[in-house]
Amino acid sequence: MTSTAALPADPPVDLWSPRLRAMTVGSVALVSLLAFEALAVGTAMPTVARALDGLGLYALAFGGSFASGVVAMVASGIWCDARGPRPAMWHGVAWFVAGLVVAGSATTMEMLVVGRVVQGFGSGLVSVALYVVVGQAYPEQLRRRIFAAFAAAWVVPSLVGPALAGLIVEHLGWRWVFLAVPAVAIPAALLIQPGLKALAGTVPTRPPAGALARVGWACGAGASAALLHYGGQQRGVLAAALTAGALAGLFVCVPRLLPSGFLRAARGLPTVIGLRALASAAFVAAEVVIPLMLSRERGFSPTGAGLVLTVGALSWSVGSWIQGRIASPRSAASLPRAGLACITIGTAGVASALLPGLPVLPAVFSWAVAGLGMGLLYPSLSVLTLEQSGPAEQGRNSSALQLGDSLAAATVLALTGAVLAAGASPGPASYATTLAVAAGCGLLGLILAGRVVPRPAG
Repeated sequence: MTSTAALPADPPVDLWSPRLRAMTVGSVALVSLLAFEALAVGTAMPTVARALDGLGLYALAFGGSFASGVVAMVASGIWCDARGPRPAMWHGVAWFVAGLVVAGSATTMEMLVVGRVVQGFGSGLVSVALYVVVGQAYPEQLRRRIFAAFAAAWVVPSLVGPALAGLIVEHLGWRWVFLAVPAVAIPAALLIQPGLKALAGTVPTRPPAGALARVGWACGAGASAALLHYGGQQRGVLAAALTAGALAGLFVCVPRLLPSGFLRAARGLPTVIGLRALASAAFVAAEVVIPLMLSRERGFSPTGAGLVLTVGALSWSVGSWIQGRIASPRSAASLPRAGLACITIGTAGVASALLPGLPVLPAVFSWAVAGLGMGLLYPSLSVLTLEQSGPAEQGRNSSALQLGDSLAAATVLALTGAVLAAGASPGPASYATTLAVAAGCGLLGLILAGRVVPRPAG
């Protein structure tokens, strides 16, 4: 049986108390670096592909990283439950830094792909370990606030990451998009080292029965996700065949990595993880279509369309801040319901931009409402996951939460790409279809939100 170190009799009531200050700074810094690298690579990759003459491996540079991250999330969950978060955290940082160094020093596209795979594996280890750190190091009354800080740590890179990466590529060279990050990642990891040592009360245990099988299913899910990503870059019959094969692989593998009852929305944790997946699908489906819709239907410049997305990112941060200040919601379902209602209304409202007689402002406001909903929802679901996990289950369940999120986003991106590519060119019908799917995902989540409350024992 795994146990965790006991908290002091009077736990700190602030993220910046002496016992938690370094842990908070280091954890938020690591989240920011993971976010920056995820966003910055997209900006740099066209230049990288030209410089290394590797356009044929362009999709694999993204899909390989995503696939290795899926495997790492599952491995990290098993590892954290058996040994505590410290080993997974340190190995994750090491893999992340090593992958960045390999990618930044690559002389061929094949070498860069290897670096991206290694980097993605490290990111997956770290992301799950950070959730377990929150569960073990932070008292319950601070978890909403630290998850709100993690959300803000994603927002800032989303605002400045692409532009900063562009400046680095233009003035210093694309290699520094990869090589500059370790200079910050290593100090950030050292900051949380004292806090990780304080969690050394975890008694090492053997991995549970079936752990190796879970890693095998994770490999299948990762390969299917990579195939889905690659298929989304293709056209015609090939794209349809690859997408169908990838979806079949995900359908077989993913349920074995998520809690029993996930597909039927069983009460408690299965629904918590399902709502996170539905919200991710809804938001990503709308987010990917907004720039294209505004540029083609309303004549927005790329900068103007990007600013609309920025509004959603900022309101996400506001929503996270608000939920972090709510000490005791009326029920466990209150914040998920509020968040999903905002997501449903917001993604549906974005479609008002397709009506030529209306100004664009209502669509922009709707996207802000959707972002607010994500801010209310995401941290609250993270908190519920930890609340409904025993000490020996925090790694596995945190892994499942992030897996559902990531795979839902990847799936909806591929399907959205298929919808947009179905006709001669994207048009109002394809935009409306995508936004209807987004709103439908949000509405389904809203209907199921009350099921986040577990059935009473006995």
